[in-house]
Amino acid sequence: MNLKVIAFDADDTLWVNEPYFRHTEEQFYELLGGFASQHELERELLKTEIENLTFYGYGIKGFVLSMIETALRVTNNTITSEIVGQILELGKQMLNQPIELLEGVEDVLKALKGKYRLVVATKGDLLDQERKLKKSGLSHYFHHIEIMSEKDDANYLKLIRHLDIKPGELMMVGNSLKSDILPVLNVGGYGVHVPYHITWAHEQIEHSIEDEKFKSVVSIKDILEFL
Repeated sequence: MNLKVIAFDADDTLWVNEPYFRHTEEQFYELLGGFASQHELERELLKTEIENLTFYGYGIKGFVLSMIETALRVTNNTITSEIVGQILELGKQMLNQPIELLEGVEDVLKALKGKYRLVVATKGDLLDQERKLKKSGLSHYFHHIEIMSEKDDANYLKLIRHLDIKPGELMMVGNSLKSDILPVLNVGGYGVHVPYHITWAHEQIEHSIEDEKFKSVVSIKDILEFL
């Protein structure tokens, strides 16, 4: 490998994220428990979230709007203003969550800084991701921060051009095969998958990856063994 840049996903790669969504979903199901079963609410909320990605993108704000829309639909527009207020409060609680770094993250960044240009390549709400990065205390490790509306081939190529490197000089490290790994492999870069114990259904893929530029590790610390 002739790497110049190592890019890291943020949510569930550098710090905890998805468990907060799952916890909020459980509270949402309790709020609407008198109108539909948990299974129906899960199905309807996921459907709404995916449909709304085009309008709201990824992140907590779009998630809150999707919860309200789902609540309106399953209650035939009889939802009370009190419940709407409770849903909004759930969103604010998510936005105020502390940042919990995942094990080994800062050790890895310390070891790699100075040897490679380190980059954050994430997606989601701009304001929220900037807030989390600031609260994480990790900003000083990174040469560049890229917050994408979608992690696809085109946006990774745009990042590569911005960094003035060749695709084969980029390695992407992340927990999502769909968003962090496959697009980077498609454009000629390297991908390292660091699985997280919870993955949003929309980010899951069924097939395995066979590519010489792909590695899967147990912990983010494992990447130091082959760099």
